[in-house]
Amino acid sequence: MEPTSPAILVGTTKGAFVLRKGASGWDVSGPHCGGWPINHVKGDPGTGCIWAGGGNDFVGAGIWRSVDRGDSWTLAKLAKGEMDSWMENDPDSAALFGYEPVETAFDGEVSAIWSLLPAHGTVYAGGKPGMLFRSRDQGASWDKVDALSDHPDKASWNPGAAGLILHTLVSDPDQADKLWVGISAAGVFATEDGGATWERRNRLSNAETCAEHAHPAAPANGETGHCVHNIVRAGGDGDLLYQQNHHGVWRSRDGGRTWDDITAGLPSTFGFPIAVHPHNPDVIWTIPLNGDSAGRYPPEAAAAVWKSEDGGESWVPKRAGLPQTACFFTVLRQAMATDHAPTPGIYFGTNTGSVFASDDAGETWDEIVRHLPTVLSVETMAL
Repeated sequence: MEPTSPAILVGTTKGAFVLRKGASGWDVSGPHCGGWPINHVKGDPGTGCIWAGGGNDFVGAGIWRSVDRGDSWTLAKLAKGEMDSWMENDPDSAALFGYEPVETAFDGEVSAIWSLLPAHGTVYAGGKPGMLFRSRDQGASWDKVDALSDHPDKASWNPGAAGLILHTLVSDPDQADKLWVGISAAGVFATEDGGATWERRNRLSNAETCAEHAHPAAPANGETGHCVHNIVRAGGDGDLLYQQNHHGVWRSRDGGRTWDDITAGLPSTFGFPIAVHPHNPDVIWTIPLNGDSAGRYPPEAAAAVWKSEDGGESWVPKRAGLPQTACFFTVLRQAMATDHAPTPGIYFGTNTGSVFASDDAGETWDEIVRHLPTVLSVETMAL
C-alpha cells in the first residue's frame, strides 16, 4: 500500500487503530496492541516509530512500539497487573493463553500510561499516579523522573475522576530541556533543566483578585483550577500556551507563569480537548460540553467545534456536518488533533466510536469512521 498523508492514530479502550485515507474512503487497521486499553498513540516523524501507551490494573502498565507503520507492535511492560499474578500462579492457564513472564521495573508504582511524547531524541511517558518516565534508547529501557514524582508539593496533589494522571506532555521544539506537563488534579508543571527541577505554573494573571471557582481542585488563592484537562503550545517565538481546564479555557503568553481567562463567548466552562493551528498561533479550537455533572455532552445536544481566530478573544461555533439533534457524545482530553497541511485538517474522536474530520481548518466536518470502541486519543502522522 502506498503511504498516504496523514494517517490518523487512534487510541481506544480496545486497542490502537491506524486510519489511512484510500481511494474509496478511510481504511481502518486494528485493533493493535493486544486489545489493551490504549490511552494515547503518538508518532515520531524523526524515526518513523509509532508509540502507544496504556494499560490498567488488570493487564499492567506498558508502552507499545511499531517500527513498520503500525503493522506489528512490541511491548515494553513497566509494571505487572492482576493478570500476571493469575498466570504466574496457574501454569495451565499460562500455557493455554501463551503467557510468558516478563521482567518489570516499576511494579506497584505505576498502573497505566496516559501520555507519550517523542522529542529531541527522548521519549517521555506520563503515568498514573502522576509520574513521568523517559527513554533515551528508543524504548529499550525506561527510567523514572524522580524530581517530579518527589515534588515537594506532592502531598497536596488531588486525583481527578480518572485518578491522579499525567495526561499531557508539551515540548519546546528548539530547547530540549524545556517541558510542560499537565496532571489532574495537580495542575501545570514545567521544567527548563531537563527534568532536574519542576515549577508549578497555575497562577492567574489577575492573581490579586484571588478568583474563586466552583470546583474542589480550583483553589481561591489566585490560581487556575488544578484540574487541567489539556495543554497545547502554539508555534512561533515565545511560549504561548492554551489550556482547557475543568472550569474554562485559558491562555498564557509566558510559558504558564501566568494565565488569562478566555472562556467568555463559549457556551460552557467545561470541556476536555483544545487544539492550535500549526501555522497561526492565534487560531484555536475547542469542544465545550454542558458541564461536569450535567452529562458531559454538547450543550443542547447539538455538536459544535468552537473556533477562535484572535487567541481566544472571541469564539464562533462551527456546526456544518456535525449532528445537531440528540447528540450525547463526549470528546475526551486527548481526542483532538491537527495535521500540518497549509490549510490544516482537524480531527476528533468520540466516546461513541466515531472520528470526525475537517479539511478546511474546522469550517465543515465529515464523519469518516464510526463504530470504533470508545476513542481516548487522536493524533496524526505522515506515513
